[in-house]
Amino acid sequence: MDNNKASTTAIMCAFSRAYHSMYDSPKIFDDFLAHHMLTEEEFCGISKHMANGINFFNPEQAHLYPDQESALKWVIQSQIAPTTLARSKYTEDMLENAIRLGVEQYVILGSGLDTFAFRKPELLNHIKVFEIDHPSTQALKLERIKNLGWNISPNLNFIPVDFSKDSFEKALLKSSYSQHKRSFFSWLGVTYYLTKDEILNVLKTIVNISPKGSSIVFDYPNTNIFNPLNTTNRVRNMVELARSSGEPMKTGFEYSELESELEKIGLLIYEHLTPEDIQDRYFKERTDYYSAFEDINYALAVVQ
Repeated sequence: MDNNKASTTAIMCAFSRAYHSMYDSPKIFDDFLAHHMLTEEEFCGISKHMANGINFFNPEQAHLYPDQESALKWVIQSQIAPTTLARSKYTEDMLENAIRLGVEQYVILGSGLDTFAFRKPELLNHIKVFEIDHPSTQALKLERIKNLGWNISPNLNFIPVDFSKDSFEKALLKSSYSQHKRSFFSWLGVTYYLTKDEILNVLKTIVNISPKGSSIVFDYPNTNIFNPLNTTNRVRNMVELARSSGEPMKTGFEYSELESELEKIGLLIYEHLTPEDIQDRYFKERTDYYSAFEDINYALAVVQ
């Protein structure tokens, strides 16, 4: 990302959540504050751009969606939002369960324009929240929070980190985060773009700064995404968009390999959702275009 600009990915994820909250029913994940994170100009501009994307995602049937509203709905529901919504829902469900089991800290790695702390302020009576992201993205978010007049809980902590050159471990340990309190980490939409060593190093760091019983939710692709013959058209589109934007996807895992590698660093996979599991849990019996993305999995791992 441009070091002087907020993350485009963060803005796009906020747009996906906002669109879903405003226009879709039933809700998979209702981020009813997401639209506040975007200006009206941004929302309209992204809507137009995404609607035009029908010619990339579905050129053979683009003529079936002749207006912006129908084209945007198809692009958002079938291509852009499914993973963003389902992984957010899964993460927050697992977090609330973890809080009931005694977790006291929630660390969001790559928090973007996440609104958890403002949607569920009652939970901040029980936990401290640490949002970690690039300084430019956090600066934009804090500016918008200020303009909205939202109150920042004393239990909400913003920690700017440039992951490309800074240690999130050092930054986190300089804050009020405690290595001795059971913690829950979320790490969404990131592993795709890192090498295996980089992924395992982040997970190893989490093990090193968290007591037994702490946990992390992350999403990851399997290796099919790198073989066009073994995956679907929308996964191929996802990989191509990442490559053309200068942030190519680098890594996928097969479950047995992931399980083995995590065990070596002190993590046990407590729950694992395949695309079929995700479809059954979050998209079953929908009558719109939403369905679980092929070859994308979610994992909940616990520190041993």
